[in-house]
Amino acid sequence: MFRAKVWMAGAALAALALATGGTTAQAVDLPCRTAKLIVPWGAGGGTDVIFRTFVESMNKQGAKPQLQVVNITGQGGNKGAKEARAAKADGCTLFAIHQSALTSYLSGRVDFTWDAFEPVALLTRTPAIFGANPDVPYDDLNELVAAAKENPGEIIAGGTLGSTSHFVFLLLEDAAGVKFKHVSYDGTRQRMTALLAKNIELGEINLASAKKYIATGELKALGITTEERNSEIADVKTVKEQGYDLIFGTDRGIMLPKGTPKEVIDHYAALLKKAAEDPAVVEAMTAKGTSVNYMGPDDYRGYFADTFAKWKRIAIEAGMHKEG
Repeated sequence: MFRAKVWMAGAALAALALATGGTTAQAVDLPCRTAKLIVPWGAGGGTDVIFRTFVESMNKQGAKPQLQVVNITGQGGNKGAKEARAAKADGCTLFAIHQSALTSYLSGRVDFTWDAFEPVALLTRTPAIFGANPDVPYDDLNELVAAAKENPGEIIAGGTLGSTSHFVFLLLEDAAGVKFKHVSYDGTRQRMTALLAKNIELGEINLASAKKYIATGELKALGITTEERNSEIADVKTVKEQGYDLIFGTDRGIMLPKGTPKEVIDHYAALLKKAAEDPAVVEAMTAKGTSVNYMGPDDYRGYFADTFAKWKRIAIEAGMHKEG
Protein backbone atom coordinates (compact mmCIF):
# COMPACT_ATOMS: atom_id res chain seq x y z
CA MET A 1 0.00 0.00 0.00
CA PHE A 2 2.83 2.35 0.92
CA ARG A 3 4.64 1.63 -2.36
CA ALA A 4 1.45 2.30 -4.30
CA LYS A 5 1.06 5.69 -2.63
CA VAL A 6 4.68 6.55 -3.36
CA TRP A 7 4.23 5.54 -7.00
CA MET A 8 1.04 7.62 -7.29
CA ALA A 9 2.74 10.63 -5.72
CA GLY A 10 5.66 10.29 -8.13
CA ALA A 11 3.31 10.01 -11.07
CA ALA A 12 1.44 13.11 -9.94
CA LEU A 13 4.69 15.09 -9.64
CA ALA A 14 5.77 13.94 -13.09
CA ALA A 15 2.44 15.00 -14.55
CA LEU A 16 2.75 18.37 -12.84
CA ALA A 17 6.26 18.84 -14.21
CA LEU A 18 5.08 18.11 -17.73
CA ALA A 19 2.07 20.40 -17.37
CA THR A 20 4.24 23.30 -16.20
CA GLY A 21 6.90 22.82 -18.83
CA GLY A 22 9.35 21.09 -16.48
CA THR A 23 11.82 18.64 -17.97
CA THR A 24 14.56 16.30 -16.91
CA ALA A 25 17.30 14.41 -18.69
CA GLN A 26 14.87 11.49 -19.05
CA ALA A 27 11.82 13.54 -20.10
CA VAL A 28 11.99 12.59 -23.79
CA ASP A 29 12.67 9.37 -25.66
CA LEU A 30 14.86 10.14 -28.66
CA PRO A 31 15.61 7.67 -31.49
CA CYS A 32 19.40 7.77 -31.01
CA ARG A 33 21.88 6.65 -28.38
CA THR A 34 24.22 9.50 -29.27
CA ALA A 35 23.18 12.93 -30.56
CA LYS A 36 25.61 14.99 -32.62
CA LEU A 37 26.34 18.66 -32.10
CA ILE A 38 27.48 20.14 -35.41
CA VAL A 39 30.18 22.73 -34.79
CA PRO A 40 30.76 24.40 -38.16
CA TRP A 41 34.29 25.54 -37.33
CA GLY A 42 37.59 23.74 -36.94
CA ALA A 43 38.53 21.40 -34.11
CA GLY A 44 40.77 23.02 -31.52
CA GLY A 45 39.68 26.59 -32.27
CA GLY A 46 38.20 28.88 -29.62
CA THR A 47 34.58 28.24 -30.59
CA ASP A 48 35.10 24.49 -30.80
CA VAL A 49 36.70 24.36 -27.34
CA ILE A 50 33.81 26.32 -25.82
CA PHE A 51 31.17 23.92 -27.15
CA ARG A 52 33.23 20.85 -26.24
CA THR A 53 33.41 22.13 -22.66
CA PHE A 54 29.62 22.31 -22.47
CA VAL A 55 29.19 18.89 -24.09
CA GLU A 56 31.64 17.33 -21.64
CA SER A 57 29.70 18.78 -18.69
CA MET A 58 26.35 17.62 -20.10
CA ASN A 59 27.64 14.09 -20.65
CA LYS A 60 29.16 13.90 -17.17
CA GLN A 61 25.84 14.96 -15.71
CA GLY A 62 24.06 12.08 -17.42
CA ALA A 63 22.67 13.57 -20.63
CA LYS A 64 20.48 11.09 -22.51
CA PRO A 65 21.27 10.71 -25.27
CA GLN A 66 24.96 11.47 -24.79
CA LEU A 67 26.33 14.16 -27.11
CA GLN A 68 29.24 14.13 -29.51
CA VAL A 69 30.81 17.13 -31.22
CA VAL A 70 31.11 16.79 -35.00
CA ASN A 71 33.15 19.45 -36.81
CA ILE A 72 31.91 20.29 -40.30
CA THR A 73 34.11 23.09 -41.56
CA GLY A 74 34.06 25.21 -44.68
CA GLN A 75 32.37 28.23 -46.22
CA GLY A 76 32.86 30.33 -43.10
CA GLY A 77 30.61 28.09 -41.02
CA ASN A 78 27.95 27.78 -43.69
CA LYS A 79 28.73 24.21 -44.78
CA GLY A 80 27.88 22.92 -41.31
CA ALA A 81 24.86 25.21 -41.11
CA LYS A 82 23.47 23.73 -44.33
CA GLU A 83 23.84 20.19 -43.02
CA ALA A 84 22.21 21.09 -39.70
CA ARG A 85 19.33 22.76 -41.53
CA ALA A 86 18.72 19.61 -43.58
CA ALA A 87 18.83 17.27 -40.57
CA LYS A 88 15.75 15.49 -39.21
CA ALA A 89 13.88 17.34 -36.47
CA ASP A 90 14.13 14.34 -34.15
CA GLY A 91 16.47 15.71 -31.48
CA CYS A 92 19.47 13.74 -32.72
CA THR A 93 21.23 16.70 -34.40
CA LEU A 94 22.04 19.99 -32.69
CA PHE A 95 23.74 23.03 -34.19
CA ALA A 96 26.31 25.38 -32.67
CA ILE A 97 25.67 28.95 -33.76
CA HIS A 98 26.68 32.57 -33.31
CA GLN A 99 26.02 35.81 -35.18
CA SER A 100 27.75 34.61 -38.33
CA ALA A 101 24.30 33.17 -39.11
CA LEU A 102 23.18 36.78 -39.48
CA THR A 103 26.18 38.19 -41.32
CA SER A 104 26.32 35.31 -43.80
CA TYR A 105 22.70 35.93 -44.73
CA LEU A 106 22.95 39.71 -44.84
CA SER A 107 26.00 39.52 -47.09
CA GLY A 108 24.27 37.09 -49.45
CA ARG A 109 26.48 34.08 -48.74
CA VAL A 110 23.47 31.91 -47.81
CA ASP A 111 19.72 32.25 -48.31
CA PHE A 112 18.71 31.38 -44.74
CA THR A 113 19.45 32.73 -41.28
CA TRP A 114 18.74 32.06 -37.59
CA ASP A 115 14.98 31.52 -38.05
CA ALA A 116 15.65 28.43 -40.18
CA PHE A 117 16.27 26.72 -36.81
CA GLU A 118 14.64 26.36 -33.41
CA PRO A 119 16.46 28.38 -30.70
CA VAL A 120 17.40 26.30 -27.65
CA ALA A 121 19.82 28.29 -25.51
CA LEU A 122 22.29 31.14 -25.60
CA LEU A 123 25.37 30.04 -23.66
CA THR A 124 28.32 32.43 -23.75
CA ARG A 125 29.61 35.81 -24.80
CA THR A 126 33.17 36.59 -25.84
CA PRO A 127 33.71 40.36 -26.02
CA ALA A 128 35.68 41.98 -28.79
CA ILE A 129 38.73 44.16 -28.34
CA PHE A 130 39.55 46.78 -30.94
CA GLY A 131 43.20 45.97 -31.49
CA ALA A 132 45.87 47.94 -33.29
CA ASN A 133 49.50 47.49 -34.18
CA PRO A 134 51.86 49.36 -31.83
CA ASP A 135 52.98 51.92 -34.41
CA VAL A 136 49.62 53.59 -34.92
CA PRO A 137 49.47 57.17 -33.59
CA TYR A 138 46.35 56.62 -31.46
CA ASP A 139 46.00 54.92 -28.08
CA ASP A 140 42.23 54.77 -27.58
CA LEU A 141 39.01 54.93 -29.56
CA ASN A 142 38.55 58.68 -29.29
CA GLU A 143 41.94 59.22 -30.90
CA LEU A 144 41.15 56.57 -33.52
CA VAL A 145 37.83 58.19 -34.36
CA ALA A 146 39.50 61.59 -34.71
CA ALA A 147 42.07 60.08 -37.08
CA ALA A 148 39.35 58.28 -39.06
CA LYS A 149 37.40 61.49 -39.49
CA GLU A 150 40.50 63.21 -40.84
CA ASN A 151 41.19 60.27 -43.17
CA PRO A 152 37.81 58.78 -44.11
CA GLY A 153 38.03 55.30 -45.62
CA GLU A 154 41.82 55.14 -45.35
CA ILE A 155 42.55 53.41 -42.01
CA ILE A 156 42.77 49.66 -42.69
CA ALA A 157 40.67 47.36 -40.52
CA GLY A 158 41.25 43.63 -40.90
CA GLY A 159 38.43 41.12 -40.54
CA THR A 160 36.78 38.25 -42.35
CA LEU A 161 34.38 40.05 -44.66
CA GLY A 162 30.79 39.12 -43.93
CA SER A 163 31.69 37.76 -40.48
CA THR A 164 31.43 39.09 -36.93
CA SER A 165 35.06 40.33 -37.02
CA HIS A 166 34.05 42.55 -39.94
CA PHE A 167 30.67 43.50 -38.56
CA VAL A 168 32.02 44.79 -35.23
CA PHE A 169 33.79 47.53 -37.21
CA LEU A 170 30.55 48.33 -39.02
CA LEU A 171 28.95 48.71 -35.58
CA LEU A 172 31.74 51.11 -34.59
CA GLU A 173 31.30 53.03 -37.84
CA ASP A 174 27.60 53.35 -37.05
CA ALA A 175 28.21 54.44 -33.45
CA ALA A 176 31.03 56.89 -34.19
CA GLY A 177 30.11 58.21 -37.65
CA VAL A 178 33.34 57.10 -39.35
CA LYS A 179 34.43 54.85 -42.22
CA PHE A 180 37.32 52.38 -42.41
CA LYS A 181 38.95 50.50 -45.28
CA HIS A 182 38.02 46.84 -44.74
CA VAL A 183 40.47 44.08 -45.71
CA SER A 184 39.59 40.40 -45.44
CA TYR A 185 41.53 37.65 -43.67
CA ASP A 186 40.55 34.01 -43.36
CA GLY A 187 40.38 33.95 -39.56
CA THR A 188 41.62 35.18 -36.21
CA ARG A 189 45.10 33.71 -36.57
CA GLN A 190 45.72 35.36 -39.93
CA ARG A 191 44.34 38.67 -38.65
CA MET A 192 46.58 38.53 -35.57
CA THR A 193 49.59 37.76 -37.76
CA ALA A 194 48.84 40.78 -39.95
CA LEU A 195 48.53 43.03 -36.90
CA LEU A 196 51.74 41.77 -35.34
CA ALA A 197 53.53 42.21 -38.68
CA LYS A 198 52.09 45.76 -38.88
CA ASN A 199 50.48 45.07 -42.24
CA ILE A 200 47.19 46.56 -41.03
CA GLU A 201 46.34 49.22 -38.50
CA LEU A 202 43.28 47.66 -36.89
CA GLY A 203 41.71 44.28 -36.25
CA GLU A 204 39.27 42.65 -33.86
CA ILE A 205 41.07 40.57 -31.23
CA ASN A 206 39.99 38.68 -28.11
CA LEU A 207 41.42 38.45 -24.63
CA ALA A 208 42.48 34.80 -24.74
CA SER A 209 44.56 35.11 -27.91
CA ALA A 210 45.87 38.65 -27.46
CA LYS A 211 46.43 39.14 -23.72
CA LYS A 212 50.15 38.38 -23.81
CA TYR A 213 50.71 40.67 -26.80
CA ILE A 214 48.87 43.50 -25.08
CA ALA A 215 51.01 43.00 -21.97
CA THR A 216 54.26 43.13 -23.96
CA GLY A 217 53.19 46.12 -26.04
CA GLU A 218 53.23 44.14 -29.28
CA LEU A 219 49.59 45.08 -29.75
CA LYS A 220 47.51 48.02 -28.60
CA ALA A 221 44.05 47.55 -27.12
CA LEU A 222 41.96 50.62 -27.94
CA GLY A 223 38.73 49.52 -26.25
CA ILE A 224 36.75 46.49 -25.13
CA THR A 225 33.07 45.96 -25.93
CA THR A 226 31.91 45.02 -22.41
CA GLU A 227 29.69 46.89 -19.94
CA GLU A 228 32.57 47.15 -17.47
CA ARG A 229 36.33 46.92 -17.72
CA ASN A 230 37.97 43.50 -17.65
CA SER A 231 40.14 42.97 -14.57
CA GLU A 232 42.85 41.20 -16.59
CA ILE A 233 43.38 44.31 -18.74
CA ALA A 234 42.04 46.87 -16.31
CA ASP A 235 43.71 49.83 -18.01
CA VAL A 236 41.81 49.22 -21.25
CA LYS A 237 38.69 51.39 -21.37
CA THR A 238 35.34 50.07 -22.48
CA VAL A 239 33.91 51.38 -25.73
CA LYS A 240 30.93 52.68 -23.78
CA GLU A 241 32.98 54.77 -21.35
CA GLN A 242 34.73 56.34 -24.34
CA GLY A 243 31.37 57.68 -25.46
CA TYR A 244 30.13 55.14 -28.02
CA ASP A 245 26.93 53.13 -27.59
CA LEU A 246 28.37 49.74 -28.45
CA ILE A 247 28.12 46.62 -26.33
CA PHE A 248 29.10 43.56 -28.33
CA GLY A 249 30.32 40.00 -28.08
CA THR A 250 30.41 36.81 -30.07
CA ASP A 251 27.31 35.15 -28.60
CA ARG A 252 27.44 31.37 -28.88
CA GLY A 253 24.43 29.12 -28.48
CA ILE A 254 22.61 26.00 -29.58
CA MET A 255 19.85 25.47 -32.14
CA LEU A 256 17.82 22.48 -33.33
CA PRO A 257 16.38 21.82 -36.81
CA LYS A 258 13.14 23.61 -37.67
CA GLY A 259 10.07 21.74 -36.50
CA THR A 260 11.70 20.02 -33.52
CA PRO A 261 8.98 19.39 -30.88
CA LYS A 262 8.84 21.73 -27.89
CA GLU A 263 9.48 18.94 -25.40
CA VAL A 264 12.76 18.14 -27.15
CA ILE A 265 13.77 21.81 -27.17
CA ASP A 266 12.96 22.05 -23.45
CA HIS A 267 14.87 18.83 -22.77
CA TYR A 268 18.09 20.23 -24.21
CA ALA A 269 17.52 23.69 -22.73
CA ALA A 270 17.38 22.12 -19.26
CA LEU A 271 20.57 20.13 -19.86
CA LEU A 272 22.38 23.22 -21.13
CA LYS A 273 21.21 25.27 -18.17
CA LYS A 274 22.73 22.69 -15.81
CA ALA A 275 26.00 22.84 -17.76
CA ALA A 276 25.96 26.65 -17.63
CA GLU A 277 25.71 26.41 -13.85
CA ASP A 278 28.61 23.94 -13.60
CA PRO A 279 31.48 25.67 -11.73
CA ALA A 280 34.02 23.86 -13.91
CA VAL A 281 32.41 25.28 -17.05
CA VAL A 282 32.26 28.80 -15.62
CA GLU A 283 35.94 28.57 -14.61
CA ALA A 284 36.98 27.31 -18.03
CA MET A 285 35.07 30.07 -19.81
CA THR A 286 36.47 32.78 -17.53
CA ALA A 287 40.00 31.60 -18.32
CA LYS A 288 39.21 32.20 -21.99
CA GLY A 289 37.91 35.72 -21.45
CA THR A 290 34.36 34.49 -22.02
CA SER A 291 31.30 34.90 -19.81
CA VAL A 292 28.49 32.37 -19.34
CA ASN A 293 25.22 34.11 -20.24
CA TYR A 294 22.54 31.42 -20.28
CA MET A 295 19.26 32.33 -21.97
CA GLY A 296 16.36 29.92 -22.56
CA PRO A 297 14.45 29.25 -25.80
CA ASP A 298 11.92 32.12 -25.73
CA ASP A 299 14.41 34.79 -24.69
CA TYR A 300 16.97 33.46 -27.16
CA ARG A 301 14.43 33.78 -29.97
CA GLY A 302 13.79 37.40 -28.96
CA TYR A 303 17.53 38.08 -28.81
CA PHE A 304 18.01 36.92 -32.40
CA ALA A 305 14.97 38.82 -33.71
CA ASP A 306 16.16 42.07 -32.11
CA THR A 307 19.79 41.61 -33.19
CA PHE A 308 18.81 40.78 -36.76
CA ALA A 309 16.67 43.91 -37.09
CA LYS A 310 19.51 46.16 -35.90
CA TRP A 311 22.20 44.48 -37.96
CA LYS A 312 20.07 44.51 -41.10
CA ARG A 313 19.77 48.29 -40.83
CA ILE A 314 23.53 48.65 -40.44
CA ALA A 315 24.23 46.23 -43.30
CA ILE A 316 21.99 48.27 -45.59
CA GLU A 317 23.69 51.51 -44.58
CA ALA A 318 27.13 49.95 -45.10
CA GLY A 319 26.18 48.71 -48.56
CA MET A 320 26.82 45.04 -47.73
CA HIS A 321 23.18 44.00 -47.67
CA LYS A 322 22.58 41.35 -50.34
CA GLU A 323 19.84 39.09 -48.93
CA GLY A 324 17.27 37.69 -51.30
